[in-house]
Amino acid sequence: MSNKVIFIVLDGLGDEPIPKLKSKTPLEFGKTPNLDRMAKEGQVGLLSPTFYGTMPTSEEGHFSLFGYDPGKYNLKRGIVTASGAGIEIREGDVALRGNFATVKNGEVIDRRAGRVDMPSKVISDLDGIEIEGISFIIKSAGEHRVGIVMRGNNLSSAITDGDPHYRGSRELKRVNPTNESEEAYFTARVLNRFLEKSSQILEKHSFNRGRKLPANFILTRGASKAVDIPSFKKKSACIAGKILYKQIGKLIGMDVLEVKGANGTIKTNLKGKFKAALKASDDYEFIFVHIKATDSLAEDGNFKGKVKFLERVDKSLKILRNFPGVIIVTSDHSTCSLLKSHCKLNIPLLVWGKEKDKVDKFSEKECGKGSLSIIEQKNLLRHLGIL
Repeated sequence: MSNKVIFIVLDGLGDEPIPKLKSKTPLEFGKTPNLDRMAKEGQVGLLSPTFYGTMPTSEEGHFSLFGYDPGKYNLKRGIVTASGAGIEIREGDVALRGNFATVKNGEVIDRRAGRVDMPSKVISDLDGIEIEGISFIIKSAGEHRVGIVMRGNNLSSAITDGDPHYRGSRELKRVNPTNESEEAYFTARVLNRFLEKSSQILEKHSFNRGRKLPANFILTRGASKAVDIPSFKKKSACIAGKILYKQIGKLIGMDVLEVKGANGTIKTNLKGKFKAALKASDDYEFIFVHIKATDSLAEDGNFKGKVKFLERVDKSLKILRNFPGVIIVTSDHSTCSLLKSHCKLNIPLLVWGKEKDKVDKFSEKECGKGSLSIIEQKNLLRHLGIL
């Protein structure tokens, strides 16, 4: 048995039982013979998500999967998104993740403005705004996503998120300081002024004329400063479609491999990703393969689409049938389709290529019976002896 590892992250994999799926989860309901075979031939268990806020986040989940405690390294979305968007993060900068959103009368109607693909012209009209000596550098991070860097003196990352994602409310709230420092109050004030000014520009922008869901506000989250983290201990590669996941790989020292048609959508080139992973195993010890659409579909409440996409992933996994090493299939977090949100549920885990469990299917319920039991997410690779 080779010591090579292909590590497949099906973003937002876990889910709740759904009445319209005969009270099964999308993973339980779907026809996934290849994943089921791998579960029968391998070991299964559950991961308890590592997170420090209200709900698990993608960045916390991924860094935890690779053995990094996001609390120890203060790893937040801003630094990953902004650097992934191509912005150089300097000492003293504050980086943020932004969503172009639809806001009406102080209420967030759509956090992604219909998953709008923002043109560069709109973003460039906001890039370079200066308020109270602080410059705002803005670059696209794909579709509705944007990286933002605040540059200037006396800035602090101790501010709240403007994005109401996990507050259980759609009410738009101002960014506030999270400590009593002058820097935190200053940063929150300047950022709020920027958000107001950018909203005024967006409201009048020709791009939004006639749009049912105008991209008229930027929701910010994950304020963070530059971080210094050790490199991943294995010679590793990252295969992903979205900027965020490529940048997570880069930040820990992984080589990012490009695959034609790998775009992070439901139409992503799954076969191409798995073929590339197999080929990369000639040169790398550890290959991280990220698949996004399981999460996106659940966040949109499209549980039927999540089932179909999981079935498509399963068919593509035939490519790895004769891989001589270890294949791990799991997720950064669960995403509940009925809630249209990340959730705190434990995460299904499959390890093929080591021992065998007596289970019938790869599902949340069957994973709960597995010999791997429940592992804290940040301890996974150490528990398996990979780190």
